[in-house]
Amino acid sequence: MKVNLKQIFNIVGESKDIAYSISESELSDIRGFVFSSPVEVKGRVYNRAGVVYLEYSVDFTLSLTCDRCLVPFEKEYSFGFEHIVVPSISGDNDDYIVAEGESIELNDIAVTDLLLQLPTKILCKDDCKGLCMICGCDLNESQCNCLNN
Repeated sequence: MKVNLKQIFNIVGESKDIAYSISESELSDIRGFVFSSPVEVKGRVYNRAGVVYLEYSVDFTLSLTCDRCLVPFEKEYSFGFEHIVVPSISGDNDDYIVAEGESIELNDIAVTDLLLQLPTKILCKDDCKGLCMICGCDLNESQCNCLNN
């Protein structure tokens, strides 16, 4: 979703509410994750004392497979983000979002932010016991005698 910020950059106190969804089909190119719900984006862009802020949250559900026991499951996520938006910048600076042509592409920002927040190790539960290295049984559901011998 492209958000035009010209009016927000020019008027102190101006704000714009944001509420929309990024569909699963738009997210299908992301490797390693399967979105089982749209990404709901809610927030606002506002100008406070001449500084433009972007504050928003994302809510979504992923279809995952546990890295320890290989059980498929779904998990809901909710993250909040804040950025300062500038019309231009000299040099490289990752602290700000640059609004090229006084607009930003919020889909790209939201997807990048949420992917950086996802855990690198996916577990069905924090105390997942995984699979037996010898017989392969799910140690969360049953106990084998392989390691006791």
